[in-house]
Amino acid sequence: MKTKLINLALAGVFTFAAGSVAAEEAYSGSWYVMPGIGLVHTDSDLRADDDSAAYSFRVGKELSEHWDVQVGGSYARPDEDDDAFTSGRYKQTLFGVDALYVLSRDSFRPFLLAGLGVARNNIDYNPGDVGDSKTSWMANVGAGFQYHFNEVVGLQADIRHVWSRAKDDTDTLFSDDKTVGNTYLNFGVLFKFGAPKKMAAAEPVAETPAMPEVAPAPEEAAPAMQEAEPVQEVGPDKPAIEKITLSAEVLFDFDKATLKDEGKRILDTEITEKMKAHPEVELVLITGHTDRIGTDSYNQKLSERRANQVKKYLMGQGIEESRLHAVGKGEKEPVVDCKGVYGKKAIDCLQPNRRVVVEVEAQRQIEK
Repeated sequence: MKTKLINLALAGVFTFAAGSVAAEEAYSGSWYVMPGIGLVHTDSDLRADDDSAAYSFRVGKELSEHWDVQVGGSYARPDEDDDAFTSGRYKQTLFGVDALYVLSRDSFRPFLLAGLGVARNNIDYNPGDVGDSKTSWMANVGAGFQYHFNEVVGLQADIRHVWSRAKDDTDTLFSDDKTVGNTYLNFGVLFKFGAPKKMAAAEPVAETPAMPEVAPAPEEAAPAMQEAEPVQEVGPDKPAIEKITLSAEVLFDFDKATLKDEGKRILDTEITEKMKAHPEVELVLITGHTDRIGTDSYNQKLSERRANQVKKYLMGQGIEESRLHAVGKGEKEPVVDCKGVYGKKAIDCLQPNRRVVVEVEAQRQIEK
C-alpha cells in the first residue's frame, strides 16, 4: 500500500451579491451644472431690504466618496430699506470655490460646506450718494442637502453665511469699510453630465451547471440558497469541486462593508464549521468584486473592505490568520456585461457582479 498526495477542494465558490451603490445613488465621479435661485438676508449695517431674491450658477464635481467641489457665483440686488433712504440699491456679486463634505451617497445626501472667493459689494443709496463699491475677499460656511432622482437630475438646497468687506465713503452707514455678513438660502437644480462610464463587453463566461433550488427556511426574508453540487472525483491530479451560490444581499447592507447577522450565519454554516471539521484546509482565498458603477478606485476600495471584513470575521470565529488571504478586484472580473442597459434595469442586471468569492482548498494524504 502506498501513499499519494492529491488535492481536494472541500468547499467551492460562494457568490454573494452584496449590493454596491445603486447608479442613481452612487458616487460616480460625475460633473454637474446647477442653476439656482434663493433669498438673501442682508447685514443690518447695510440697511437693505431683507429676504430679497438671489440668483446663482455653479459647476460641481464628485471627487470621492465623501467630497464634492463646486465653483461658481451668485448675484443679489436688494432695494434699500424704505425707512433709511429714499431710493437706491445694494448689490452683491460673489464668485468662489466651495468644498462639500457629503455625509452619504444615497439618494438623499446631506452635506457641510466651506468656501473662499471674491466679493464685490456696491452700495448706491440716495440722497447724498451714500455708499461706494469695494472688491474684497469672501468666505462662507453652510450646510444643506442634495436629492438625486436618477443618474441625471437632482436638487440641492443649502443655507450659508457669507462674509466680505463693504465700503461707505460718506460714513453714513459705517465708518469707511467693514466686514459684513449676509445669509443666503439657495435652491438649485442639478444636471449631471459625467455619467458612469460604459464598460467594454466582457469575454464570455462559461456557464456553471444548473443546481436545484432548496426551499427557503421558514420566516427567512432573504432569498433562498441554492443546493451545492456534490463533490466529484475527476482524477488523481485534479481537485474535486463543490460549488454553492448564495443570492443577493446576504452579506452586507447597502453600500456597506459591515457584515449583517444573516451573513454571519451563512459564513458560520458554510465556511467556519467546515474549516474546523477539516484541519487539512490550508488556504482560504477571499476575493471581493463590484459592478462597473462608480470609479475604479472607489470600487477597488469597496471590494477590499468587504473581503477583509469576511477575513476578520472568520478570524474572530477561531480560524487562523495564516489560513486566510483576502484580496479585492473591484470591477475587473465581471460575470455579466449588461451592455446598453441603464438606470434601475442596469442595477438589477449587474447584480451578479457584486459578490464576494470564497475558495477553500486543502491537501490530504489518502492511502491506497
